[in-house]
Order: sequence, then structure tokens, then C-alpha cells
Amino acid sequence: MATVISNERLGDGVYHLVVEGGNGGAMGQFYMLRAWGAYPLLSRPLSIHQVNDSGVDFLYHVVGEGTEILAGLKPGDKLELEGPFGTGFPHVEGKVALVGGGIGIAPLYYCAQELPESDIYLGFSREPFRTEAFRPLAAELTVDVGGHILDSVDFTAYDHIFVCGPHPMLKAAQLKGIAAETAGKRPDVYLSLENRMACGIGACLVCSVSCKDGQRKACADGPVFLAGEVLFHD
Repeated sequence: MATVISNERLGDGVYHLVVEGGNGGAMGQFYMLRAWGAYPLLSRPLSIHQVNDSGVDFLYHVVGEGTEILAGLKPGDKLELEGPFGTGFPHVEGKVALVGGGIGIAPLYYCAQELPESDIYLGFSREPFRTEAFRPLAAELTVDVGGHILDSVDFTAYDHIFVCGPHPMLKAAQLKGIAAETAGKRPDVYLSLENRMACGIGACLVCSVSCKDGQRKACADGPVFLAGEVLFHD
């Protein structure tokens, strides 16, 4: 069991949850959280936003019954915390860009701490959040509201690009990586997929990902994949 330290509302349906407990974790990994009994049936997967001295931070958006229950947690409340799970972002050298869209910025804060002097690009459809927390960690911070954050990223200028956001954004990042390669620059583009998960350990196949070498599991083989491995069908 873990204990809620704080659960701050940052904006419309967006919360920053700090808990005491857990087993640390690597950038890009996730935990399965549960603060209820038999219903809802499934725990909720949340990316590690930060590993703190006594536990883990999460940044999440209320999208259903489970996250709505999480939003109601108060300091001192208990919750189940399983993890960390998954294969996260690698530790790399060279020039790095961290690109997040909406709640997809969640795992990139930990990346920014682990990979100092990265350029950080944060895109929001409406109200931005947590941007000032990213600012001191960035070599350069670019924030876009209402547009397309990928338009601000020159893929030929980086050795490694980490991307997390909605499905269309990930597909667009894959295409920009291919375009950069044809221009003579070949950045390693890593995508953190936001597939729906059930078990978190690769047993249920709910989070199946189509890859060039066959079907893989977002929870166990990912959620982070090289962009060139993933097949987008739409």
C-alpha cells in the first residue's frame, strides 16, 4: 500500500499526485494504481512523472471512473501501487529533444531530470500545465497552445527524440523521423505508446502493438518503442 502525500488539481481534469511508497523506476516506466475495491475491475496505468525521495509522482487526466476516483484522493488516503512495469526510454548521449502533447508530457519530466540540457517541446490543445516546472530543466523550452508542437521540432537537429502524446501525434513523429533520414540525418525517434492496458504484465494481450516483427505488448515490450518498429494502421 502507498499513502497519498498530495493530489493537486492543475487545470481542467489534470492532477499531480504525489505518493509515499513504490519501488522507484526508470524514465518511461509506469505503475498500476488502484484506490477502490472490486469496481472498476481494472487498475489504472500511470507513467512515472518523477521519482521523489520517499515515493513516486504521477501526472494524470480524468477520463473515466477510475481516474475520477483518483482525483478524489486526499492526503493520508491509501492506494494500491504495483510496479514499476514496462520498458522505458533509454539513457542516451548526444543532442536530445523531448516532445510531449497534452497529458503525454507526464513521463518526460523524469526524462528531463535524467537527461539534463535537453530541448523540451510541450504542446497543448487548450490550457497548458506544468510548463514552469520543466523550464529550469531545459536547454530550451518551447510551448505551443492550440497548434501542432511537432511543427516546432527540427528532426534533423537531434540525435535522439523522445515523443509521448496522442496516437496521431506519434504517427506524425514517425513520418518526420523518416523525412529526416531521407534528408541525410537519422535521429533515433522513440515513441511512448498510450495503449489501453489491463494487467500491466503482458498476460492479457489487451495492449497489443503491431510491429514489423509481429505483435508485441505495450505493457511488457514497451510502452516505449523505436518509431521504426511500429506499424500504424490508420
